[in-house]
Amino acid sequence: MVLRLIIGNKNYSSWSLRPWLAMTALGIPFEEELVPLDAPDFKERIWARSPAGKVPVLIDGEAVVWESSAILEHLAERFPEKGVWPSDPVARAYARSLATEMHNGFGALRSVAPMNLWRPVEARSFPEEALQDVRRITRRWGEARARFGGGGDFLFGAFCAADAMYAPVATRLRTYAIEVDPVAAAYVEAVHAHPAFVAWKEAALQETGALAEDEVDWPVVKRV
Repeated sequence: MVLRLIIGNKNYSSWSLRPWLAMTALGIPFEEELVPLDAPDFKERIWARSPAGKVPVLIDGEAVVWESSAILEHLAERFPEKGVWPSDPVARAYARSLATEMHNGFGALRSVAPMNLWRPVEARSFPEEALQDVRRITRRWGEARARFGGGGDFLFGAFCAADAMYAPVATRLRTYAIEVDPVAAAYVEAVHAHPAFVAWKEAALQETGALAEDEVDWPVVKRV
């Protein structure tokens, strides 16, 4: 049975990006169903699929999985051969910790720098709390790259679930021209160059519906 992933707008929905990117990058077959976040019947359609009433939602036969982190764990169990997490147990523990920290934290950065893939790269000033989040994130990236990243360009060498969890942060750093150290900058470039992310962004740039809460220049909508 083919898995079905229900997502929101590719330009804005950072939580939808995470499982979509992981499944695409790791070669896990699925069908995509996109429900625009501003659709009049959005809540009705999503509540019919998810107890949380939010995207993303993964439908795997009779299994319904919501929340990006839970979806990634489901995929790891369902497709153990795909490398959703690093094979080394020490690296895997670190990767899961990083991913959980992303899921639960860094609210200051996320609140002032929403993912917006069609916005031109343009610097903004941010409160100190958001910049503290950036420093924490990039420090974690540097630690992961130094300890486990020797086999490739991603946090643990090969692309894994931890990279999927942090991909929206990489877009924020680029979109708002936030200065980071060379290791973090190289990682941001690697995320943006991954073919799966390129495909997501190309689709995002074709979308038209603008959401005020995710446009920091509102009522102006800046587009590349």
